[in-house]
Amino acid sequence: FAELVLETWDLQCERNGREHRTAEMGCQQLVVRRGQPFTITLHFSGRSYEEGVDKLAFNVETGPCPIETSGTRSHFAVTNYPEESGWSAVIQQEDEGSLSISLCSPPNARVGRYSLTLETSTGYQGTSCHIGDFVLLFNAWHPEDTVFLRDEDERREYVLSQQGLIYQGSRDYITSTPWNFGQFEDDILSICLNLLDINPKFLRDQNQDCSRRNDPVYIGRVVSAMVNCNDEDRGVLAGRWDNNYEDGTSPMAWIGSVDILKRWKKFGCQPVKYGQCWVFAAVACTVMRCLGIPSRVVTNYNSAHDTNGNLIIDRYLNETGKEDRRSRDMIWNFHCWVESWMARPDLAPGYDGWQALDPTPQEKSEGVFCCGPAPVKAIREGDLQLKYDIPFIFAEVNADVVYWVVQGDGTQKKSTHSSVVGKNISTKSVGRDSREDITHTYKYPEGSEKEREVFAKAEHETRSLREEDEGLHLKIKLSEGANNGCDFDVFAVINNSTDTERVCRLMLCARPTSYNGTVGPQCGMKDLLNVTLEPWAEKRVPLRILYENYRENLTQDNLIKVVALLTEYQTGNVIVAIRDVYIQNPEIKIRILGEPMQNRKLVAEISLVNPLAVPLNNCVFVVEGTGLTDGQQVKELEEPVEPQAVAKFRLDFVPSQAGLHKLMVDFESDKLTGVKGYRNVIIAPQPN
Repeated sequence: FAELVLETWDLQCERNGREHRTAEMGCQQLVVRRGQPFTITLHFSGRSYEEGVDKLAFNVETGPCPIETSGTRSHFAVTNYPEESGWSAVIQQEDEGSLSISLCSPPNARVGRYSLTLETSTGYQGTSCHIGDFVLLFNAWHPEDTVFLRDEDERREYVLSQQGLIYQGSRDYITSTPWNFGQFEDDILSICLNLLDINPKFLRDQNQDCSRRNDPVYIGRVVSAMVNCNDEDRGVLAGRWDNNYEDGTSPMAWIGSVDILKRWKKFGCQPVKYGQCWVFAAVACTVMRCLGIPSRVVTNYNSAHDTNGNLIIDRYLNETGKEDRRSRDMIWNFHCWVESWMARPDLAPGYDGWQALDPTPQEKSEGVFCCGPAPVKAIREGDLQLKYDIPFIFAEVNADVVYWVVQGDGTQKKSTHSSVVGKNISTKSVGRDSREDITHTYKYPEGSEKEREVFAKAEHETRSLREEDEGLHLKIKLSEGANNGCDFDVFAVINNSTDTERVCRLMLCARPTSYNGTVGPQCGMKDLLNVTLEPWAEKRVPLRILYENYRENLTQDNLIKVVALLTEYQTGNVIVAIRDVYIQNPEIKIRILGEPMQNRKLVAEISLVNPLAVPLNNCVFVVEGTGLTDGQQVKELEEPVEPQAVAKFRLDFVPSQAGLHKLMVDFESDKLTGVKGYRNVIIAPQPN
C-alpha cells in the first residue's frame, strides 16, 4: 500500500460550536467543552483509509511544556469505541476518500488552548501533520465535570447569558444597574486565556500551573487575584474610591466588562483605571463564564470589613454624629462579589455548590490579594477553618457593629444599636429581571437556635446576650423618593414604649457619603435639646435636606448618610440610628422604532430630562448590547442641556443575533454622572 496522504481537513467549527454551545464565540476557531465529543473530517488524496492497514493517532498538547504525567499532553490512537478515562478518537463514518472522526476529552481535562496533530502510519512509513488549534472549556452540562449544574435554565443564566443586572443603592433602596458581561464577544476568550498565562503562578512554574487548570477551584483563585492589580501582577483593574477619577474612567461609568478587558489587552496588560467592587466582580464573572464556570454577581448590603478578625466593627461618632476615623474597620453600604458553582473534592463532603470569590482587593490571602473560593455552605455553618478565606466573608455578613459616642470631655459611651450587617444579599433571578434574595444561603434566621449554634462554633457572641431594651426606639424614615435636584425630608421617628415620661436630646445630621462608608461635609442638621416623650407616645421630627446644600458634595454614589443620636438625660444612654438615603437619578427613556429582526436596521430613541437647576455640560451617551450594537456606540452632545430640557439622540443599529437582548445606556455629564438605563429587545430570527 502506498502511503496515506492527508490532503485537507475540516474542524467543523460551526457544527461543533452549536453542539457545544460556543457558537456565539464565532466560527473562526474551534471551541469545545470537556467530556463532550466533537467531530472533525479528514480528506485523503490518492486513496482512502484502509482499516487494518493504516494506523491513525492524535496528539493533543496544551501549555508551553506539555507532559503526559501533568495531563497537558495526550497521545491516543483512533479506535472503534470510546475510551473511558482519557482522550479518545472513534471513527464515525467513512466516505470515498474522507473520514469523519469523533474526538472526546475526559471530563477532568485541563482547560485552555490546545494544538491537535494527526499521525498516520502505513507499514513502516509514518507522517505527522498539525491540523489546527482548539480551545477546551469547562462543561456545566456534563455530569462528571466538577462544574456540572443540573438545571438547564440555571446553565443558561450563569454560563450562557451575556447580560445581567447588578444590585446597588442602599439596603432601604435597592437599585439595579444593567451590565454587559459579553463573555462570547470577539477576542474576549483569548484575553481570558491570556490572563491565565500572565498570572504569577504560571510565570513561577508553567508546568505546574497548566497541570492544575483542570480544577475550577484553582482557576477561581487565579482569576480572583488577576482581576485586581494590587500585587503588581499586571492585573486587569486598578481600584479607586476617593471620587477623583479624572485620569481614568469613573467606576460608575462602566456599563460592561468587554470595554475593560479590551482596554487591558490594548495597553499591554496595564491596569485599567478605575474599578470598585461591582466592576471587579462583574469582570471576574465574565472571565469565569467565558471559561465555562457557572457564575453570578451577588451584592451584600451593609457589608462589614473586619480588619482585626474579632467580628466586631467599632465605629466612633462625635456628638454631632460625625465619624472619627479611629478604626480601619468599615461598614460598606453594599459590597459585591462573585459566586461560582463547583464541586469541592479538596474538602470533606457537603461543600459543593456555590463558592464565594471576591476579586476586590481588601485583605491578602496566602500573600496575595485574592479571596476564595469559599463554600457558601461553610460560611452559613461557621466552618471558619476550611479553604479559602471563610473568616473574612463570615465577618462581612455576620459582624456586629458597636457605635461609641465620644462626648465633649473625651469619654466614650457605648450605644445600643440593632443588628445591621449582612442584609438583603441579592442576585439577579434566573431568566427574569427581578431580584432573588439569597441571604438564607449565607446565614440562618436571626435569633434562631441554628444561628446560636453557628456563632458558638465561630466563637462569636449572639446578639440577644447584648441587647438591653431600654424602651426607647429610634428609626429614620423617608417621606417619598429623594430625587436628584430636589429638596426632600427625612424623619426621626421616636417611640417611648414605657409608662414613664422620657426627656431627651435629639441630634440629626446628614452628610453625603460614598458606598464604602466615607462621609463628606454636612448638608443638613438639627439639634433639639428638649424632646419630651409622653408614655407610649411616638414623635416624628422632620429634617429638610436642600439640594443647594448637597449638590456640591454628593459623590457619584448618590448617597446621603443620615445619623440620629438620641440621648436620654436621666440615664445618659445614647441610641443611634443610621440610614443611607439614595438620591435617584432621572430615568433614561428608550424607544425602539421599527420591526426588531436579525440583520435589519433598527432605531433607538434615547432621552433623559435634566432635573437639576443648572445646565449639564459635556453630555455623553454610551450605548452597548451584545448581539445588538457592534461594540460600544458613543454620542457626544454638542450643546449644553438646560434645566428641565431633554437630552436626546437617535441611534441606528443592526442586530446581529436573534433572541432576547438588553440595550444598555450610560449617560455622563459634568453635573450628573453614571445614569443608567436599559431596554429588553426581542429580535426575531431572519427569515430563511
